[in-house]
Amino acid sequence: MKENLFEARYDVTKKSKIKKFYESYKILIFSTILVLILAIASVSFYSEFKEKKKTLLADNYIEAKVYLENGDKNIAKDILKTIIFANNSTYSTLSLFLILNENLIVDREELLRLFNHVLENNKFEKEVQNLIIFKKALFQSNFVSELELLETAKPLINNETLWKPHALLLLGNYFVSKKEYLKAKEFYTQILSLRGLHKELYEQARSQLVFIAND
Repeated sequence: MKENLFEARYDVTKKSKIKKFYESYKILIFSTILVLILAIASVSFYSEFKEKKKTLLADNYIEAKVYLENGDKNIAKDILKTIIFANNSTYSTLSLFLILNENLIVDREELLRLFNHVLENNKFEKEVQNLIIFKKALFQSNFVSELELLETAKPLINNETLWKPHALLLLGNYFVSKKEYLKAKEFYTQILSLRGLHKELYEQARSQLVFIAND
């Protein structure tokens, strides 16, 4: 009997403490629950928003290609530029490359600004980023100074990347076009020192070294 009475009192005391705790912290409890609900809802909304945005960009990119096929280059260019500034790593890059391939913008400074915008405002896997840097260097090689080209190509030639031999070949060809053969030879020789490259890269480097020797 005493044991039952003790258990009853203990149970009442326990419930009283829980009630007291609840009364003291109910605002905090409800606030925490509300914050959690809002956080979950925000994450869900953000994910849905990103997916819808990506779908819209994909539709816009296809629309731009249709305009190109129909000869409406100016409309296509405007759509592609809008996509670039939407800062989606996939479609911003595809749009920039399409502008380059179709020669939709001839102003060099504008194209450089677009390259820089894509590189500075998107996150890429390392090799994708290096591809964009190589494309930028390839584009610049037609008109920039030696220092500017080397600065652009620096992340490629100073690191182990798939695009290093391509950058070395580009720089070698650049200096050949300037008839600065000693500098060109340095870059071609670096290609021959690399292992595991495609046979064609070695052959291009050797061919250019033979050309330099016979010139």
